[in-house]
Amino acid sequence: MIAIIDYGMGNLRSVSKAFERLGFAADVTRDPRRIADASHVVLPGVGAFPDCMRNLEEMRLIDPIHRALSSGKPFLGICLGLQLLFTESEEFGLHKGLGWIRGRVVRFPHDALKVPHMGWNTLSIQKPAPVIEDLPTDAMVYFVHSYYVEPEDQDTIATLTEYGQPFASSIAVENVFACQFHPEKSQAVGLRLLRNFARCR
Repeated sequence: MIAIIDYGMGNLRSVSKAFERLGFAADVTRDPRRIADASHVVLPGVGAFPDCMRNLEEMRLIDPIHRALSSGKPFLGICLGLQLLFTESEEFGLHKGLGWIRGRVVRFPHDALKVPHMGWNTLSIQKPAPVIEDLPTDAMVYFVHSYYVEPEDQDTIATLTEYGQPFASSIAVENVFACQFHPEKSQAVGLRLLRNFARCR
């Protein structure tokens, strides 16, 4: 069973529907026991970083997330679910994240780019990872974001995407894969990525 963490924000139903379309059972939940019992855990996210961190804290979901991350079970972060894994974000001030990956979440520069970065863009694969196995070269995926992650350890970067500059569009660290783009909105490529994740052990 795939647990999709419900903290009151995010594209929960579209993510669960994508897994169900692929034939995998998905449970939208904020129950720590359901999260602990799941074979796979997904942290989705749409919204502002400080609001999401506040909701996670108020709903007592931070400890269950850390336990899932350290359990070795496959863990997928989507969009803001990627950013929340980092040390801190500069969105609406400086805010502490979950601290699972050392690095910051920063804003695209206003003067050179249209912000938010919205629409289809390509992935440049930097290292192999089970979740992006067999994706086509220069696969196109769907983005909606104004902030991006800057990991301290460049070896965590699984894919780069160009938007005025190259930025980390996904990271892979042990059992954790997290992406800035929305696989549930990325048609065939996104479904292949979600299928790969659901088949991870």
